[in-house]
Amino acid sequence: MIQLLLDLLKDPLTFLSDFIAANGSLTYALLFAIVFVETGLVIMPLLPGDSLLFSVGLLASASGQLSLSTVIPLLIIAALLGDQLNYFIGRNFSSWIKSKEQVLFLKRTHIEKTEEFYATYGSKMVILARFVPIVRTVAPFVAGAGRMSYPIYLLYGFLGACLWVFSITLAGYYLGDNEWVKSNFEKVVLGIVAVSVLPILIGVLKQSFSKK
Repeated sequence: MIQLLLDLLKDPLTFLSDFIAANGSLTYALLFAIVFVETGLVIMPLLPGDSLLFSVGLLASASGQLSLSTVIPLLIIAALLGDQLNYFIGRNFSSWIKSKEQVLFLKRTHIEKTEEFYATYGSKMVILARFVPIVRTVAPFVAGAGRMSYPIYLLYGFLGACLWVFSITLAGYYLGDNEWVKSNFEKVVLGIVAVSVLPILIGVLKQSFSKK
């Protein structure tokens, strides 16, 4: 399992291509599980959500190995269900988890940073956090621990899941035929991550200037 996770983190495109060749339609179940776990288990913040979605779109465009009309609704449902699980974990187990310095891949600092993000953006955090690695895993937990109104959380969670899955998967789909993208996929993934963390950087800069 550890080796599988490392392969997925290192090169999601090659990992998915190999998995599709060996397992066919079972790939949909794997994709559902990865997105569900990344958004649903606060202790698993390191799964490659953005690069995975981009890879899914690229494969759907370049090789037709995945059906876009199937995978997009499937992953929206996975992200939304994961959010609900994480929200209720936060409501019921936040005190115990926050009492630990680290639980598996989750560090207390991850929770503290997300709480700061929440304090800055309020309910909009649920949508913005979707595009920020690690924060998107911890944000539902923090929303639950903070007793955010569940109907409001559900609405923002649904909007965030749709925007996240649609935008990044379609970006991969429409850029899938670009030769530069194919040849420089690792750079593209790094670029996606860099863009994803912009909200945090902007928030930190705003806070710094406001204090001055």
